[in-house]
Amino acid sequence: MGGDKAPEVVIQGLVIAAERYPAVHFLLYGNQETVEPLLAGQKSLADRVTFVHCSEVITPETKPSSAIRGFLDSSMRQAIKAVAEGRAQGVISAGNTGAYMALAKIILRAIPGIDRPALASLAPSLKGDVVFLDLGANVECTAKNLQQFAIMGELFARHVLHLPKPKVGLINVGSEDIKGSPLVKEAAELIRDSSIQDNFYGFIEGDDITRGTVDVVVMDGFTGNVVLKAGEGVMHLALRYFKEAFQSSWTAKIGYLFARPMLKKLGMRLDYRRYNGGIWLGLNGIAVKSHGGTDALGFAHAIDLAVDMVTAQINRHFLQEFSPEASAKTEKRAVPS
Repeated sequence: MGGDKAPEVVIQGLVIAAERYPAVHFLLYGNQETVEPLLAGQKSLADRVTFVHCSEVITPETKPSSAIRGFLDSSMRQAIKAVAEGRAQGVISAGNTGAYMALAKIILRAIPGIDRPALASLAPSLKGDVVFLDLGANVECTAKNLQQFAIMGELFARHVLHLPKPKVGLINVGSEDIKGSPLVKEAAELIRDSSIQDNFYGFIEGDDITRGTVDVVVMDGFTGNVVLKAGEGVMHLALRYFKEAFQSSWTAKIGYLFARPMLKKLGMRLDYRRYNGGIWLGLNGIAVKSHGGTDALGFAHAIDLAVDMVTAQINRHFLQEFSPEASAKTEKRAVPS
């Protein structure tokens, strides 16, 4: 029921995903009166969807605190509970971000050994997709939080994106070791003493994200949210300038005819729908947040992420990495001999 064009877009996205993943079954939570007529028109979903009626809907105006205290039969809460109770392996929502984050953290809880789950996403670079986290779930972080984000990002890149040796970078005001706050310097030392020490590139700057200097970009949630929104703004600005330039004169319009194949390829590379899906890392269950304004293709991509994470058994890798035994090895390594 969440999203600007729900539930139509969600169901259209399911149609795309059902074709991609013939072995996946979908649990769909929502209002019966609204959803069932739409499902009836999609024969390809007839044997692929189990619909569960919910009497309540969390709207964009619902405060996270209200969502936590009430809305016990909301579609969002019931979908998350399905993962917590083992009836589903992952949950995707395009609804109220604050409410979704709050409910997911409370109902699914963090994996033992992980202090704070992180919100991650993928972004394009000159060398391929880049994982960056945190994107706003943790505005203030400790050095230990940043170390854990780095480890989770590296595991995600290795097991979900299938990068054999992903490079991890820590955002700083400069690449030199002498630069930065005591917090990022301490975080860098903790990462160097962790299980991913061989894959730690070191400090990077903002322009390294699009250069593809590293495969995983680590930062606190405040910085990450600013980077995310600034990047989206620059992309929209560039596309608008392109459009205005090709409409500026008749010669420009002719030039557009010749440039159209290149622009189409560029549009596909920068299509935000390919990167739709904020990924919760560190929760006891797979949870993906779709952008509320996405279309069916974008929602299907959010499902792609969830399926890939389930297939890769990413949480099993998190459990192994952050187990008491693994943590003891890390602490022993960090103690000077």
